[in-house]
Amino acid sequence: MAEIKVPELAESITEGTIAQWLKKKGEYVEKGEYLVELETDKVNIEIISDFSGTLTELNANEGDTVQVGDTIAVINESGDQASVQEPMPANAEPGVSSDDKVTSKESAQQSNAAANSQEETNNDAGKQKVIASPAARKLAREKGIDLENVPAVDPLGRVRRQDVEAFQPQQNNQQKTPNAEPKPTPAAKPFFESAENDSKPVIREKMSRRRQTIAKRLVEVQQTAAMLTTFNEVDMTAVMALRKRRKDKFFEENDVRLGFMSFFTKAVVAALKKFPYLNAEISGDEFLVKKFYDIGIAVAAEEGLVVPVVRDADRKSFAEIEKDISDLALKARANKLSLKDLQGGTFTITNGGVFGSLLSTPILNAPQVGILGMHKIQVRPVAIDAERMENRPMMYIALSYDHRIVDGKEAVSFLAKVKELLEDPDFLLLG
Repeated sequence: MAEIKVPELAESITEGTIAQWLKKKGEYVEKGEYLVELETDKVNIEIISDFSGTLTELNANEGDTVQVGDTIAVINESGDQASVQEPMPANAEPGVSSDDKVTSKESAQQSNAAANSQEETNNDAGKQKVIASPAARKLAREKGIDLENVPAVDPLGRVRRQDVEAFQPQQNNQQKTPNAEPKPTPAAKPFFESAENDSKPVIREKMSRRRQTIAKRLVEVQQTAAMLTTFNEVDMTAVMALRKRRKDKFFEENDVRLGFMSFFTKAVVAALKKFPYLNAEISGDEFLVKKFYDIGIAVAAEEGLVVPVVRDADRKSFAEIEKDISDLALKARANKLSLKDLQGGTFTITNGGVFGSLLSTPILNAPQVGILGMHKIQVRPVAIDAERMENRPMMYIALSYDHRIVDGKEAVSFLAKVKELLEDPDFLLLG
């Protein structure tokens, strides 16, 4: 018997939730096949089997929380795939010689081959594992939808969240049984009566593990860090003019678009080198000042906010930074980020402006001690001097920082340096 255990996931992850069993008890499992989908605080992971055999035990149900090292399944390695799939031979008749037994067995197998072949083909087609994204599987579980019934728009047959959202269970039932009377579709979420006001129903919805973790960590940061936020505004005229001049050439040479994030990343790295305590963390009674610059870029994904990391941003060109950010954002939205993509950031940038936010106070991404918030670019009148006013594209920027390690003077000076660099972007390109 071989035990399937929850593997070591990452230094900071000690448990997960069984999102979905991809194999059923009694099924034959090949070595290397996906066995179970595990939802962790940061990413969903599909655990493969290191053994071949029959799945004899499932020690955890879907929705159960399991710890690293727990035995969640048992595989009987002596279980033969052929013995599971093939029917048992008929009882031998007494007095028949061994040669006759062999001939009789072969004859019986041949006579049943056509029927069994067709039956196995049909069964295999029905039992074939549906290829679907973790987000699609989660939504299908919540709605009680069988993924085998969901038509996929993807040419490769992968079921995505959009397919599940667009799926109409009652239509599928009518197509399968045209003569049957349609049954009303049950509500996706049960209502219950509020104790405060019996006449107004509400919906009870369980928080996902990732949302629980996000909530827990945000509260912990506010309770343990002396967090303050300072603000400034940036005149984006020069950056926007530079992008307009160079965007076509930049795309031709690098096959990636020149966005604002590379400018902000470069400006942040330059400012961090001048004010290193914003690139540090607190460990007990010590400061760990980091001499590398792994910049986290906050991305809004379906399961919640994630912060993949652009490694060694100080050593990368504008094009390399833009490519990394684009690749990480695509992986985040497809729920394909690995744990490595999310670990070890030294400072974070978040852009609420893409959603229309004009001003906000971002919360620290612990154990980091600084986070820069970008906001919506808005054209508004600006005083050029005592006599002139001009309409300029302006952006508010916000720096939240941990006052235990960063003084107000450093924080304000850091933000002023970022502003200075963005308003003279040629210096960033030359640097």
